[in-house]
Amino acid sequence: MKKSMLKLVFAALGLVGTAVPALAQESPWLVRVRAVHIDPADKSDPVGGTGASDRLHVSDKWIPEVDISYFFTPNWAAELVLTVPQKHDVTLDGKRIGSFKHVPPTLLVQYHFLPGAQIDPYIGAGINYTLISKVDILSGAGRLEHDSIGAALQAGVDFRIDSKWSVNLDVKKVQIRSDVDINGARASRVKIDPVLLGVGIGYRF
Repeated sequence: MKKSMLKLVFAALGLVGTAVPALAQESPWLVRVRAVHIDPADKSDPVGGTGASDRLHVSDKWIPEVDISYFFTPNWAAELVLTVPQKHDVTLDGKRIGSFKHVPPTLLVQYHFLPGAQIDPYIGAGINYTLISKVDILSGAGRLEHDSIGAALQAGVDFRIDSKWSVNLDVKKVQIRSDVDINGARASRVKIDPVLLGVGIGYRF
């Protein structure tokens, strides 16, 4: 009886010994490439303190995006979202008055509900830092603040194809706000606050 029990114990230990390395081989790194549509909220204060609100608009557009995730545990991960500088047109009452470029890297902490499952939904929250540059509004008379720091919220889902590849759907709400100066005086405040809708593929190293 004792010999049979010992055999069972050693057999179980052998199974554990083969299972743990298999799990340990899965890398904590995940890289995704997405196509993302930026849809600004287009909220702004009255220009010069008079007239109607929301007269200033920032153009929407599709952009490429790369994000790098690191899994601290099967459920918890950190994600860094990166892209190249993006150019947006600015309109006032529907008329183009200029443009600017921005780079909006975002760092998020995610919780994955079903790690390892074929369908893995997640939520995230973090911070966005947007660097605004090459502002050309009203032939140089208009300026924007050169940076914006705000909150970012996220929800998405990974559809696993195999142990390495996945398809991703993702939505983020990012807080991006800036003062608008004309001839050195504050004329308005713009709440870009875009919704980012993304679709892409992921690879788990």
